[in-house]
Amino acid sequence: MTMPDKALQTAIPTGSLEAYTRSVNAVPMLTADEEYNLARRYHDNNDLEAARQLVLSHLRFVVRIARGYNGYGLPQADLIQEGNIGLMKAVKRFDPGIGVRLVSFAVHWVRAEMHEYILRNWRIVKVATTKAQRKLFFNLRNAKKRLGWFTREEVESVAEDLGVSTDSVLEMESRLANQDTPFDYSGVDDDEGYLPPAPAGYLQDNSEDPARRVEEAESEAFQTEQIRDALAALDDRSRDILQRRWLAEDKATLQTLADEYGVSAERIRQLEKAAMGKLRCSLDVLAA
Repeated sequence: MTMPDKALQTAIPTGSLEAYTRSVNAVPMLTADEEYNLARRYHDNNDLEAARQLVLSHLRFVVRIARGYNGYGLPQADLIQEGNIGLMKAVKRFDPGIGVRLVSFAVHWVRAEMHEYILRNWRIVKVATTKAQRKLFFNLRNAKKRLGWFTREEVESVAEDLGVSTDSVLEMESRLANQDTPFDYSGVDDDEGYLPPAPAGYLQDNSEDPARRVEEAESEAFQTEQIRDALAALDDRSRDILQRRWLAEDKATLQTLADEYGVSAERIRQLEKAAMGKLRCSLDVLAA
């Protein structure tokens, strides 16, 4: 879509929300015939001037919708901006042949953009990801008739009205009640000077200490080298039995080895025990 001409740019300022609202309310509304003709021009001929006029004449509609989201603590100007994006998407997809006014078609697109903006910015961690959670997020506030937590009867009533489980209602109520806490902060939090401890003070993770990780890696490499040298000191049969009984992914049974070496399973067990003894002695010598 092209930018508005100089007259319309002057008529719709962006520096003041009140001035912007007055300006968009001053843009004449379209009659049904005017709207149809403009939509047909854009739909059939990609007339960008027609699309611009459709958008401008419906900006007041976006402002009215944005007022309904005052309770989320987000700037009205940002909500309106996101809603305007939804309006432009609606104009692009609007087919005048469907027989409805643009305002009825655009409401979905405008609200969808505002909802996405609210979900992205209301909390640091996204509170609603599934369709059911989104429905709860935007309806749970209106369902509350009083301050405080829901009673069991209220939870069941809201769940039935919104078509979700009671567990989902309780979980979303808990998410809405929680507040973001900075990981590291300083200063006085309330009038009495009480400041709860910052998470940085008690959520310490020492598992990734670089010095300890290097020490562990070097120790593991040293132990591996010692085992390799100790195994090399064994005779071929003893080494083969230990490797296949203890080190191989598909470990061999005593009977399998007995069949291969032509001895009894008990003899293989004895050889294994003796080899383990020799291995421990070699490791003790290497570690000394």
